[in-house]
Amino acid sequence: MPFSYIKTHLQQRADDALLRQRQLISHSTGREITVNTQQYLNFASNDYLGFAADVIQHDTGTALGSNSSPLVTGYGIEQHQLETYLCELMGFEAAMLFNSGFSANNSVLKALFHDKKTAQESATFHDKLNHASLIDGGLHSQAAMIRFNHNDMQHLQSRLEKSSAKHKLIISEGVFSMDGDQAPLAKLKELAKQHNAWLMIDDAHGFGVFGNQGLGTCETIKPDLLVITFGKALASSGACVLASKELVDYMQQFNRDYIYSTGLSPLITNLTRQRIKQIVGDVGALRRNRLADNIDHFKKQALAHKIAVMPSMSAIQPIVLGCAEQTLEAANKLKEKGIWLTAIRPPTVPFNTARLRITLSAAHTHDDINRLVSELKAIL
Repeated sequence: MPFSYIKTHLQQRADDALLRQRQLISHSTGREITVNTQQYLNFASNDYLGFAADVIQHDTGTALGSNSSPLVTGYGIEQHQLETYLCELMGFEAAMLFNSGFSANNSVLKALFHDKKTAQESATFHDKLNHASLIDGGLHSQAAMIRFNHNDMQHLQSRLEKSSAKHKLIISEGVFSMDGDQAPLAKLKELAKQHNAWLMIDDAHGFGVFGNQGLGTCETIKPDLLVITFGKALASSGACVLASKELVDYMQQFNRDYIYSTGLSPLITNLTRQRIKQIVGDVGALRRNRLADNIDHFKKQALAHKIAVMPSMSAIQPIVLGCAEQTLEAANKLKEKGIWLTAIRPPTVPFNTARLRITLSAAHTHDDINRLVSELKAIL
C-alpha cells in the first residue's frame, strides 16, 4: 500500500515514547500557561525576562506585512532602522533580518559554501551539541563538515591542525539550548585567529540575558558572524545576522531563504526595536538581576533537595533522566500537579540523555520555584 510506512513509523515513535504532539495553548507568559483550558506554572518557556506578558504600544498605521522579498519591495524603513540600531549596539558593519533563527543559521551556511569549487577548499567545524539549524546548514552546504566534542578546545585544535582547508569556519552556540552551558568564546576566538579561520556564533539563548547591557555572550567578544534571535528573551519573533558589509552583500546575492522569502513584518520589526531598547535600559537590567536571583535560588534549592541538575548558569536548567519513557512519565506527573515542563527526548538530544528541560524566567517567584523543587523531589 502506498505510503504505508507513515503509519508504521508513527507507531514506532509512540512505542519508543518519542512521539511528538502539539498542545493547544490559549494563554502563555513566562510564569503561567493555559493548555486545553487547564492552567499550569510554566517552566518550559524561553521567555527568560518575562516580557511575553507586556504589551508594547505601537502605531496602528504600521503595516502588518512587508508583502514581498527584501530584494523586491519588502525592505522598508522599519527593517532598515532595526538593522542599523543593532549594528550600532553590537559593533558590526552590516545586518540582515530573517523570519526565524532556523532560517538564518541554515541558509547562511548553505549560501556561504554554495560554490562547488570554493566548497572543495572549505570546512566547517561544529560543536557536537550545536542546534539542529546549524547542523542542517552544515549538512546541506557543500563544504566538509567536521564535528568536535562539546566545548573541547583541545579536540577542536586537533581538528583544525589536521585540516588542509583554505576556508575554515568554526561554529558554536553562545548558550547551548539543551544543556544550558556556555561556549568558551575567548578560546574559540583565539583558535580562530591562530588557524586563520572565521568564527560564527548563534547566540539565540544569550542575547538579552547575558552581558552588562544584555547584548549576549558576544557583548565583548565579537565573532566574524553573529546570529541573534528575537523569539527568546525579547518575546518577539524573527532573527538577525550581523557581519561585515562584504559578507552581508554576499548573502544578498546567494542566500536563497532571504532572496525568496517575504521580508520580516514591519509591525513586528518596529515592536522588536522598542523591546531591544527596553532590554538595554533599566527595565532589562532589573529583569536580568531578577532572573539571576531566580537561577541562584533554584540551584540552591535543587542542591538542598539532592536533585541532580546539569552545571548550567543560564536560565536553562536540565535534569537528565536518561530513559525517554521515564522522562515522559515524570513530565506527565508534574502536569498532574499543575506544573508544565517539557520532556526532551531523542533525537533532539542524544540517546540515553532524555531530560526535563527547566527554563526559568524573571517572571517566576521564589514560591513558584520552591513548589517546582518540591514536586520534583516527590517524583524523582
